[in-house]
Amino acid sequence: MPQLFHRSANTLARVSILGVLLLALGAFGAMDLVNRSPYNTGVGVAREQPVPFSHQHHVSGLGIDCRYCHTGVEKSAFAGIPPTATCMNCHKQIWTNAELLAPVRNSYATGERLKWRRIHNVPNFVQFDHSIHINKGIGCVSCHGRVDQMPLMMKAEPMTMSWCLNCHRHPEKFVRPKSEVFNMAWKAPNQEQLGAQLVKQYHIRSRIRCSTCHY
Repeated sequence: MPQLFHRSANTLARVSILGVLLLALGAFGAMDLVNRSPYNTGVGVAREQPVPFSHQHHVSGLGIDCRYCHTGVEKSAFAGIPPTATCMNCHKQIWTNAELLAPVRNSYATGERLKWRRIHNVPNFVQFDHSIHINKGIGCVSCHGRVDQMPLMMKAEPMTMSWCLNCHRHPEKFVRPKSEVFNMAWKAPNQEQLGAQLVKQYHIRSRIRCSTCHY
């Protein structure tokens, strides 16, 4: 039987198959890069808010403690967004006519809440409890970054499942004394040594089962 294809067709077929495989790998790689990029995770992206609130000014400049505004963070699953009345505790007395704060004054006068855009938001199928993490010695900075240095609030970490699991697998790398949970600038002289001691002291268990975070 005569040969239907020239011998060079074998080489062409091999090159074609290799090309398709490389193309598929490239496509998956590109998808992974997009998935991990700020475009998808929101890391480093400041969102427009009704008022350009500066944590840098209020925390570093004025020394206001996180718990003054986020009152529920130690005992609730949610840190909570402060009501306008909290803002007006100060702004009844200072910057009372600043145009920048007109939405705050209007909200306080009408009782209509300011519509803040959430920066840190987990999917509905994920359960996260602030109080558990705070009371086990996980500092605000571990998840939220140096908020005290942010003129505008933005995500510092991707908050993907793999990122969460890194802490759950190795809590000794992140746990700190409970007295330093709200101290953004605190750093341990030897984190893993101190962390290992605190893991035992605070009875922290490495929870990595699906049911820990998922309903």
